[in-house]
Amino acid sequence: MAVSPPPAQSLPLTALRAFEAAARLGGFSAAAQELGVTPGAVSAQIKSLEDALQAQLFHRRPKQVTLTALGARVLPEFTAAFDQMNAATRLLREEAQPSTVHIATLPAIAQFWLSPRLPALRAAMPEMVVSVTATEEPPNLKRTPYDLCLFYGGDQGEVIEQDVIFPVCSPALAGQLHKPADLQNVPCLSDAVWAQDWEAWLQAACPGETLHLRGPEYSLYSLAVEEAINGAGVLIGHQALVAPLVDSGRLVAPFAVKASLPRDLRLWSLRPSGPRSPAARVARWLAENS
Repeated sequence: MAVSPPPAQSLPLTALRAFEAAARLGGFSAAAQELGVTPGAVSAQIKSLEDALQAQLFHRRPKQVTLTALGARVLPEFTAAFDQMNAATRLLREEAQPSTVHIATLPAIAQFWLSPRLPALRAAMPEMVVSVTATEEPPNLKRTPYDLCLFYGGDQGEVIEQDVIFPVCSPALAGQLHKPADLQNVPCLSDAVWAQDWEAWLQAACPGETLHLRGPEYSLYSLAVEEAINGAGVLIGHQALVAPLVDSGRLVAPFAVKASLPRDLRLWSLRPSGPRSPAARVARWLAENS
């Protein structure tokens, strides 16, 4: 009677993925953020992998990990393998859900730029299912299930609109503002993500002058915009986001000076696709209706 040998023990895929992410990103915390787990979970997965291999993959130092020679040698192969597996996963998802497009974008862009266009997009493409995820940083499209990214900055993809900024406030508050120096007498609102906006605009509006502005900071740009509408202070508006509010009169621009920042609102995807693919059709419609 033939005796079958026991199957070879394979290395756990979860642990291999944790190793690759930590090695590529340079740390357990960054890997945990990408994988959606805790740094402790990443550390435990890598430790289990090292135990199974009976070899060390990382040198561990206080607040820092670095690859061993073994880890550095195998990293390129694992990165290529996981890139290929994720590409196959994307293809499977596209084939299974051919009319679904998932967009990742900044929360402020999702609310003020993308959301107002979604009804018209649905009317133009009723067969399309468009999902939107708001995130503070552009995701790595090689490792995430998004089809399109819509963010400020970078050099990828298509320019949708230049980032032009200028102060905005409620009509009632605008009556108190006749020159930039008057900003020192009212609250100047700011957003944590775009904390340098005021400095950039002041350099364009009154170069060489030193103005001492004060006011609260908000972690959400949408909240800062609502407060500006409510008369709480003056906020730097991004033209692509606040133009409808200015056109409707809910916000006004008390000064004529505008500043163009060295970044654009850009839309991109991971790889070229056919002109009739769902992602390409949605991207083309958004570019044409910017």
